[in-house]
Amino acid sequence: MEKTTIRKIPDTFPVTCHSKHVGHGSVFVAIKGLKEDGIRYIPEAIERGASEIILSHDVQVPPAIAERIVSSDVIITRSSNPRLCLALRSAQAAGYPAQKLRIIGITGTKGKTTTAYLLDHILKQAGYKTALLTTVVNHVNDLLIPSPLTTPQPDYLHQFLKLAVEDSVDYVIMEVSAQALTFNRVDGILFDGVVFTNFEQDHLDYYKTMENYFQAKCQIFSYRKPGAVACLNIDDPWLTTIVSSYAHVFSYGVSRPHAHVCAKLIGEQRDEVRFTLEVGNNQAQVECPALMGRYNVYNCLASFAIALQLGIDLDLVVTSLKTFTKVPGRLERYLLPNGAIGLVDYAHNPSSCEAVLSLLSTLTNHLIVVLGAGGDRDHTKRPKMGSIVARYAHIFVITSDNPRSEDPVQIADDIMQGVAPDLHGHIIRELDRKLAIEKAYSLSRPGSIIAVLGRGHEEFQILGTGPVRLVDAEIVQSLR
Repeated sequence: MEKTTIRKIPDTFPVTCHSKHVGHGSVFVAIKGLKEDGIRYIPEAIERGASEIILSHDVQVPPAIAERIVSSDVIITRSSNPRLCLALRSAQAAGYPAQKLRIIGITGTKGKTTTAYLLDHILKQAGYKTALLTTVVNHVNDLLIPSPLTTPQPDYLHQFLKLAVEDSVDYVIMEVSAQALTFNRVDGILFDGVVFTNFEQDHLDYYKTMENYFQAKCQIFSYRKPGAVACLNIDDPWLTTIVSSYAHVFSYGVSRPHAHVCAKLIGEQRDEVRFTLEVGNNQAQVECPALMGRYNVYNCLASFAIALQLGIDLDLVVTSLKTFTKVPGRLERYLLPNGAIGLVDYAHNPSSCEAVLSLLSTLTNHLIVVLGAGGDRDHTKRPKMGSIVARYAHIFVITSDNPRSEDPVQIADDIMQGVAPDLHGHIIRELDRKLAIEKAYSLSRPGSIIAVLGRGHEEFQILGTGPVRLVDAEIVQSLR
């Protein structure tokens, strides 16, 4: 059944860090972000009716803005941690909705969205009302809501949870990014269960080292309710090191007898996910026709592990996977007019590119890959992705992803640095993403696979001049 919009989150929030969400009587929290400083938006917040401004205790307000504050009736509150203040005040203003819900948090470098979608489907099949917060889409029962960030800011988040309470939701499933934990976005929330899918390189533009990034993600364990379970991928070397560090851990893995939930693979997972599930002394045959690839076995196991810990019947979980459909922008498949297959996927870091392309290379003798890299993000992963794609692709079309404020030519140069000289003859540069996809199609033939990677479900390409609507799946479907 198609979801229909029935209600929406209000445009103005009682507490907010975005001036555009300020209404009469709102509290505006001026946060210094990585690129924007909330101090600049105090005059706008006052114009919109803010009654209180919360500032860092050590911030210096520019004279012109200080004069605007003095000329208004607004209250100034100083805080040692405005981000934490935003979270706690937002929760209070919304009536502490998180306390009235069962919330599952999913973290990890890869697989968060697919695992969240799988768990959402399982819980619905079990008869529960659900709300979902993911990179792709947010929903409260049948209400679709645009997704602003992997983990939204607390002002939005607690209004979302309030709506979930009003709609009698039983379970909220939410992706939890490392930065959400670092920047206090989930303070005021305690999880009834958490999942840690895996750990790979990403976001080193901010965290600088893998250890810093890992420790940021591990903070999720401290956000559990007493006795709440943590489901970990025990096959991941980073996670193996911490299994004994936390209480109430339930592990999953592939062909690992000491995992609580274990999968023994059937076949190569090329067309669909198929495996024998072992839980204690119980076995079950699992099939998920909508998913393919070994890495999706882990996503299925993650959803199994947390669902079982929530008390869902094993047989119901197994049956649910047979009726699962798809995750937008994750290996979306399209049969093209010339007999080639187009695939749209969100793979945008080295490990996800490796996982997707190692699978696709077994399905065709003519693999064409269209890929760029995000601007204002970790530069070190660009040559790594270039190296991986060049090894697997018969034709590699380097294009733009979301360049943001960076020069797309420089980003393409960074990708090329990872390509071995003897493979340069397989490289085509076309920085217009639509033209790049069309070029790939012009070079394809029956049996070719055209993998368009990096943006997946995204509807807007982020350029230095602002967002422009560009949907990879729409371009692929329009090829003639």
